[in-house]
Amino acid sequence: MADSSRPVRAKICGLTRAQDAAVAVAAGADYLGVVFAGSPRRVTTQAAAEVKAAAGVIPVFGVFGEQSVDEILRISRAATLAGAQLHGAYRREDAARLRSQGLQVWRVVRLAGSGDLGILRESAVDADAVLVEPRVAHATGGTGIPLDLALARDARARLAGGTMVLAGGLTPETVAAAVALVRPDIVDVSSGVERLPGIKDPDKIARFLEAVVGHSAIS
Repeated sequence: MADSSRPVRAKICGLTRAQDAAVAVAAGADYLGVVFAGSPRRVTTQAAAEVKAAAGVIPVFGVFGEQSVDEILRISRAATLAGAQLHGAYRREDAARLRSQGLQVWRVVRLAGSGDLGILRESAVDADAVLVEPRVAHATGGTGIPLDLALARDARARLAGGTMVLAGGLTPETVAAAVALVRPDIVDVSSGVERLPGIKDPDKIARFLEAVVGHSAIS
């Protein structure tokens, strides 16, 4: 289980604009994310570099789904990304190679039911964290569909001793309850703090981060 004395951290993902990155940093985000996988939030390397410039010292992760390891490394160097979030059919060896090149690696496990829990521990090997989110047909994230919290709790138990990132349908109104029940190390939000896909809402970002910090402070 996560250490209940340690504050839960938060990542604002799906950023497409430097101004939104600046808002997220000012509000207290611990990580930012830019998407290179198939999504209405997909960015160019130049746009990712602009987000990173606005982020300052806050780590920015690239979300990848179909790129080769060589392409991930090229993009990450060009945009000075801190890490890679791996959706899709990436192997343990891919994660190890990316880490050997200085990137933090979050491997993604998409869950539809208890039958999917068996791959969590293997996914944690050669990864800095495992991100769990709902499995939705023909989608790779940012759907706004929440992960069943009972299933998320089971995932947390399987990942005991490792770093767990909880994603999927979190909002300023629901994140505190999810943190209380699941106790992830990190929460990841994209559509839950948007006005439109890729366009963030400053008020929603602020309220989301306040909810995470406020709950962590009293847990």
